[in-house]
Amino acid sequence: MINKIISFSINNKFIIGLLTLALIGTGIWSMMTVNLGSVPDITNNQVQVITQSPNLATEDIEQFVTYPVELSMGNLPGVTEIRSVSRFGLSVVTIVFEDDMGIYKPRQLVQEKLNEVRDQIPEKFGSPAMGPITTGLGEIYQYTIKPQKEYDTVYSPTELRTIQDWIVKRQMTLVEGVVEVNSFGGSIKQYEIAINPEKLNALNVSISQVFDALQKNNVNTGGAYIEKNNMANFIRGE
Repeated sequence: MINKIISFSINNKFIIGLLTLALIGTGIWSMMTVNLGSVPDITNNQVQVITQSPNLATEDIEQFVTYPVELSMGNLPGVTEIRSVSRFGLSVVTIVFEDDMGIYKPRQLVQEKLNEVRDQIPEKFGSPAMGPITTGLGEIYQYTIKPQKEYDTVYSPTELRTIQDWIVKRQMTLVEGVVEVNSFGGSIKQYEIAINPEKLNALNVSISQVFDALQKNNVNTGGAYIEKNNMANFIRGE
Protein backbone atom coordinates (compact mmCIF):
# COMPACT_ATOMS: atom_id res chain seq x y z
CA MET A 1 0.00 0.00 0.00
CA ILE A 2 2.77 2.40 0.93
CA ASN A 3 4.72 1.49 -2.21
CA LYS A 4 1.68 2.33 -4.38
CA ILE A 5 1.29 5.72 -2.69
CA ILE A 6 4.98 6.50 -3.22
CA SER A 7 4.80 5.36 -6.84
CA PHE A 8 1.68 7.47 -7.50
CA SER A 9 3.33 10.52 -5.94
CA ILE A 10 6.45 10.14 -8.09
CA ASN A 11 4.51 9.62 -11.32
CA ASN A 12 2.01 12.46 -10.66
CA LYS A 13 4.13 15.28 -9.32
CA PHE A 14 1.84 18.00 -10.67
CA ILE A 15 -1.26 16.62 -8.90
CA ILE A 16 0.66 16.14 -5.66
CA GLY A 17 1.95 19.71 -5.93
CA LEU A 18 -1.59 21.07 -6.36
CA LEU A 19 -2.84 19.05 -3.39
CA THR A 20 0.06 20.33 -1.28
CA LEU A 21 -0.69 23.95 -2.20
CA ALA A 22 -4.39 23.41 -1.48
CA LEU A 23 -3.52 21.94 1.92
CA ILE A 24 -1.25 24.89 2.75
CA GLY A 25 -3.91 27.38 1.63
CA THR A 26 -6.58 25.66 3.72
CA GLY A 27 -4.30 25.75 6.75
CA ILE A 28 -3.61 29.48 6.34
CA TRP A 29 -7.33 30.23 5.87
CA SER A 30 -8.23 28.20 8.96
CA MET A 31 -5.57 29.96 11.01
CA MET A 32 -6.98 33.37 10.07
CA THR A 33 -10.68 32.55 10.55
CA VAL A 34 -10.90 30.09 13.46
CA ASN A 35 -11.81 31.77 16.76
CA LEU A 36 -9.05 31.18 19.25
CA GLY A 37 -9.03 32.23 22.90
CA SER A 38 -5.74 32.89 24.62
CA VAL A 39 -7.52 32.32 27.95
CA PRO A 40 -10.48 30.00 27.22
CA ASP A 41 -13.30 30.00 29.73
CA ILE A 42 -13.28 26.53 31.28
CA THR A 43 -15.68 27.41 34.11
CA ASN A 44 -18.41 24.87 34.77
CA ASN A 45 -22.13 25.63 34.52
CA GLN A 46 -22.72 27.67 37.66
CA VAL A 47 -25.01 30.32 39.10
CA GLN A 48 -23.91 32.67 41.86
CA VAL A 49 -26.23 34.13 44.49
CA ILE A 50 -24.80 37.31 46.00
CA THR A 51 -26.12 39.05 49.12
CA GLN A 52 -24.72 42.31 50.46
CA SER A 53 -25.32 43.35 54.05
CA PRO A 54 -22.67 45.91 55.03
CA ASN A 55 -23.29 45.89 58.80
CA LEU A 56 -23.35 42.15 59.54
CA ALA A 57 -20.44 40.17 60.95
CA THR A 58 -19.23 36.95 59.34
CA GLU A 59 -21.06 34.70 61.83
CA ASP A 60 -24.37 36.48 61.26
CA ILE A 61 -23.91 36.35 57.48
CA GLU A 62 -23.33 32.60 57.66
CA GLN A 63 -26.26 31.90 59.98
CA PHE A 64 -28.97 34.21 58.66
CA VAL A 65 -28.08 34.57 54.96
CA THR A 66 -25.73 31.91 53.58
CA TYR A 67 -27.28 28.89 55.31
CA PRO A 68 -30.90 29.59 54.22
CA VAL A 69 -29.76 30.11 50.61
CA GLU A 70 -27.75 26.88 50.59
CA LEU A 71 -30.60 24.94 52.18
CA SER A 72 -33.16 26.12 49.63
CA MET A 73 -30.90 25.41 46.63
CA GLY A 74 -29.90 21.90 47.71
CA ASN A 75 -32.89 20.09 46.20
CA LEU A 76 -32.85 21.73 42.77
CA PRO A 77 -32.64 19.26 39.85
CA GLY A 78 -29.27 18.93 38.18
CA VAL A 79 -27.22 20.38 41.06
CA THR A 80 -23.80 18.76 41.38
CA GLU A 81 -22.13 21.03 43.93
CA ILE A 82 -22.90 23.92 46.27
CA ARG A 83 -20.17 26.02 47.85
CA SER A 84 -20.25 29.35 49.63
CA VAL A 85 -18.12 32.16 51.00
CA SER A 86 -19.24 34.23 53.98
CA ARG A 87 -17.37 37.40 54.84
CA PHE A 88 -18.05 40.63 56.64
CA GLY A 89 -21.06 42.14 54.89
CA LEU A 90 -21.00 39.70 51.96
CA SER A 91 -22.38 36.25 51.16
CA VAL A 92 -21.62 34.43 47.90
CA VAL A 93 -23.24 31.05 47.22
CA THR A 94 -22.17 29.18 44.07
CA ILE A 95 -24.52 26.51 42.69
CA VAL A 96 -22.96 24.21 40.08
CA PHE A 97 -25.30 22.46 37.62
CA GLU A 98 -24.81 19.73 35.06
CA ASP A 99 -23.39 21.01 31.77
CA ASP A 100 -26.23 19.67 29.62
CA MET A 101 -28.79 21.87 31.41
CA GLY A 102 -27.71 24.96 29.49
CA ILE A 103 -27.41 28.49 30.85
CA TYR A 104 -30.92 29.85 31.29
CA LYS A 105 -32.76 26.89 32.84
CA PRO A 106 -30.54 26.81 35.97
CA ARG A 107 -30.99 30.56 36.40
CA GLN A 108 -34.75 30.15 36.15
CA LEU A 109 -34.72 27.44 38.82
CA VAL A 110 -32.55 29.56 41.12
CA GLN A 111 -34.76 32.62 40.63
CA GLU A 112 -37.84 30.65 41.67
CA LYS A 113 -36.10 29.58 44.87
CA LEU A 114 -34.87 33.10 45.58
CA ASN A 115 -38.46 34.33 45.73
CA GLU A 116 -39.02 31.86 48.57
CA VAL A 117 -35.76 32.32 50.46
CA ARG A 118 -36.16 36.12 50.69
CA ASP A 119 -38.99 35.56 53.17
CA GLN A 120 -36.68 33.48 55.39
CA ILE A 121 -33.99 36.16 55.69
CA PRO A 122 -34.64 38.75 58.43
CA GLU A 123 -35.52 42.27 57.37
CA LYS A 124 -32.59 44.60 56.65
CA PHE A 125 -30.23 41.61 56.40
CA GLY A 126 -29.89 42.00 52.65
CA SER A 127 -31.73 40.69 49.61
CA PRO A 128 -30.08 37.82 47.68
CA ALA A 129 -29.74 38.27 43.93
CA MET A 130 -28.18 36.31 41.09
CA GLY A 131 -24.86 37.35 39.65
CA PRO A 132 -24.41 38.15 35.95
CA ILE A 133 -24.09 35.50 33.24
CA THR A 134 -20.32 35.65 33.22
CA THR A 135 -17.25 34.48 35.11
CA GLY A 136 -13.90 35.87 36.13
CA LEU A 137 -12.51 34.84 32.74
CA GLY A 138 -15.26 36.71 30.91
CA GLU A 139 -13.58 40.11 31.22
CA ILE A 140 -12.50 40.92 27.68
CA TYR A 141 -11.80 44.65 27.57
CA GLN A 142 -10.73 47.53 29.78
CA TYR A 143 -10.84 51.21 28.91
CA THR A 144 -10.00 54.51 30.56
CA ILE A 145 -11.90 57.78 30.40
CA LYS A 146 -9.69 60.84 30.58
CA PRO A 147 -9.95 64.36 29.14
CA GLN A 148 -7.63 65.79 26.54
CA LYS A 149 -4.60 67.68 27.78
CA GLU A 150 -6.14 71.12 27.35
CA TYR A 151 -9.17 70.04 29.45
CA ASP A 152 -7.31 68.43 32.37
CA THR A 153 -8.45 71.12 34.78
CA VAL A 154 -12.04 71.19 33.51
CA TYR A 155 -13.17 67.69 34.49
CA SER A 156 -12.65 66.38 38.00
CA PRO A 157 -12.44 62.64 38.88
CA THR A 158 -16.03 62.87 40.17
CA GLU A 159 -17.29 64.29 36.87
CA LEU A 160 -15.43 61.63 34.88
CA ARG A 161 -16.97 58.88 37.01
CA THR A 162 -20.41 60.43 36.47
CA ILE A 163 -19.85 60.43 32.70
CA GLN A 164 -18.84 56.77 32.89
CA ASP A 165 -21.84 55.68 34.97
CA TRP A 166 -24.55 57.69 33.22
CA ILE A 167 -23.38 57.92 29.59
CA VAL A 168 -20.62 55.50 28.57
CA LYS A 169 -21.82 52.55 30.64
CA ARG A 170 -25.35 52.78 29.28
CA GLN A 171 -24.08 52.81 25.71
CA MET A 172 -21.75 49.86 26.32
CA THR A 173 -24.52 47.70 27.79
CA LEU A 174 -26.46 48.02 24.51
CA VAL A 175 -23.68 46.26 22.58
CA GLU A 176 -24.63 42.71 21.61
CA GLY A 177 -22.89 40.10 23.75
CA VAL A 178 -22.03 42.46 26.62
CA VAL A 179 -23.39 41.06 29.88
CA GLU A 180 -22.06 43.55 32.40
CA VAL A 181 -19.95 46.70 32.57
CA ASN A 182 -18.07 47.22 35.84
CA SER A 183 -16.87 50.68 36.82
CA PHE A 184 -13.97 51.38 39.15
CA GLY A 185 -11.83 54.39 39.91
CA GLY A 186 -12.75 58.03 40.17
CA SER A 187 -15.01 59.43 42.87
CA ILE A 188 -18.72 58.66 43.11
CA LYS A 189 -20.84 61.78 43.48
CA GLN A 190 -22.37 61.91 46.94
CA TYR A 191 -23.50 64.37 49.57
CA GLU A 192 -22.20 64.11 53.11
CA ILE A 193 -23.70 65.76 56.17
CA ALA A 194 -21.42 66.48 59.12
CA ILE A 195 -23.27 66.36 62.43
CA ASN A 196 -22.20 68.39 65.43
CA PRO A 197 -23.32 66.45 68.54
CA GLU A 198 -22.99 69.48 70.82
CA LYS A 199 -25.36 71.59 68.73
CA LEU A 200 -27.80 68.68 68.47
CA ASN A 201 -27.85 68.35 72.25
CA ALA A 202 -28.31 72.10 72.64
CA LEU A 203 -31.32 72.00 70.31
CA ASN A 204 -32.60 68.75 71.85
CA VAL A 205 -32.49 66.98 68.47
CA SER A 206 -31.53 63.31 68.14
CA ILE A 207 -29.64 61.68 65.28
CA SER A 208 -32.70 59.58 64.38
CA GLN A 209 -34.67 62.79 63.89
CA VAL A 210 -31.98 64.02 61.50
CA PHE A 211 -32.22 60.76 59.53
CA ASP A 212 -36.01 61.02 59.36
CA ALA A 213 -35.81 64.62 58.16
CA LEU A 214 -33.33 63.69 55.43
CA GLN A 215 -35.47 60.79 54.23
CA LYS A 216 -38.60 62.93 54.07
CA ASN A 217 -36.71 65.72 52.32
CA ASN A 218 -35.47 63.39 49.54
CA VAL A 219 -38.80 61.86 48.51
CA ASN A 220 -40.47 62.67 45.20
CA THR A 221 -44.25 62.38 45.04
CA GLY A 222 -46.72 62.71 42.21
CA GLY A 223 -49.65 65.08 42.42
CA ALA A 224 -51.59 64.10 39.28
CA TYR A 225 -52.35 67.05 36.97
CA ILE A 226 -54.57 70.12 36.58
CA GLU A 227 -56.45 70.79 33.36
CA LYS A 228 -56.58 74.43 32.30
CA ASN A 229 -57.27 75.88 28.86
CA ASN A 230 -57.23 72.41 27.28
CA MET A 231 -53.77 71.84 28.71
CA ALA A 232 -52.61 69.42 31.39
CA ASN A 233 -50.23 70.85 34.00
CA PHE A 234 -48.49 68.07 35.90
CA ILE A 235 -47.80 68.55 39.61
CA ARG A 236 -44.71 67.17 41.30
CA GLY A 237 -43.75 67.30 44.95
CA GLU A 238 -40.23 67.18 46.32
